[in-house]
Amino acid sequence: MDGVLAPPDGTMGEPLAKGRFGEYGGRYAPESLVEACREVEGAFRDAWADPGFRGTLARLLAVHAGRPTPLTPAERLSRELGVRLYLKREDLAHTGSHKINNVLGQALLAARMGRRRLIAETGAGQHGVATATAAALLGLEATVFMGERDIERQALNVFRMRMLGAEVVPVTAGSRTLKDATSEAMRHWVGATGDSHYCIGSVVGPDPYPWMVREFQRVIGDEARAQCAAELRTGIPDHVVACVGGGSNAAGTFAGFADTPARLVGVEAEGGAGATHGKLGVMHGCRSLFLQDDDGQILEAHSVSAGLDYPGVGPEHAHLRDLGRARYETVTDDEAIAAAVRLARAEGIIPALESAHALAWVIRAAADGDLPAGSTVLMTLSGRGDKDAPTLKELV
Repeated sequence: MDGVLAPPDGTMGEPLAKGRFGEYGGRYAPESLVEACREVEGAFRDAWADPGFRGTLARLLAVHAGRPTPLTPAERLSRELGVRLYLKREDLAHTGSHKINNVLGQALLAARMGRRRLIAETGAGQHGVATATAAALLGLEATVFMGERDIERQALNVFRMRMLGAEVVPVTAGSRTLKDATSEAMRHWVGATGDSHYCIGSVVGPDPYPWMVREFQRVIGDEARAQCAAELRTGIPDHVVACVGGGSNAAGTFAGFADTPARLVGVEAEGGAGATHGKLGVMHGCRSLFLQDDDGQILEAHSVSAGLDYPGVGPEHAHLRDLGRARYETVTDDEAIAAAVRLARAEGIIPALESAHALAWVIRAAADGDLPAGSTVLMTLSGRGDKDAPTLKELV
């Protein structure tokens, strides 16, 4: 742990003026959405300062979502790798991923604001399922935009959303994946701000969304820190690892350890690595790092995991990278698939392909010495692999 310093005060706290994380973030949106975002910010600040709101959310996270999720020692895999690997089991949360943490918070906020409908985008379908679930629970309507390509490869989650009463709107533009679903959802919100709340699924978008979503996901890191304090001799793991698309599960996990000496590692898909290969630009309402050509046109991302198939990264992750507080690594589709198989056969856990990217880096880093023998590693297992069974069936 030598040479790793705790971050300056305020890292992973409230953003600076105008929703900035360093040079990233902000609120780049049509005027109608700027005003809607101001309303969301005001409502969130008011709610987050209200013990009643936070108490209601904590109760729902406990009795509906099943929190706290356990910290599982991956004992056989740890022996194979020569490190002590612990899994924060977001796959065991209701709906099968971390997405429910954020959505329950935003759905309660929407109801508090008098909105009757949730609008959402989804890639792998997990955010869409969580949105449909929260809407059903609170008596709200839900409209979920999903790329046509993702609808084809995530048929189970499409069924689950419709079973829960949500309208699933196919998006046929562009690459027909998460980027295009997000664009369509934001366009739809322009004409529906009076009665609808845009329940964005990651730490992207215009202010206050990157901050607000991170705060709703902070429960992962706060729980994990308390669990590590009870489980580990040092109380703090040497490395904290999570997969990154937009980056919400990683942001929530990192927030619990930002003021510690733990090394933070975000793992991206090689074909969608905004933090690793991105350039400064503006998309979906915020300034961050995006895959672009020399003319500034957004490039199409690719990943075997639909949830990481996004050509950018949340603004706070870009800022953490610049600070040197977090490092960002990439893995290939093949590495992620092999990691999913290895976890299934070593620990009896089938991870989502998104989560398998984080594990793939742990496996590689242990083999090449980037993780010294005996290191303690906390890895957020952000989702379960049921949704990816058709893909894995074809590729394994």
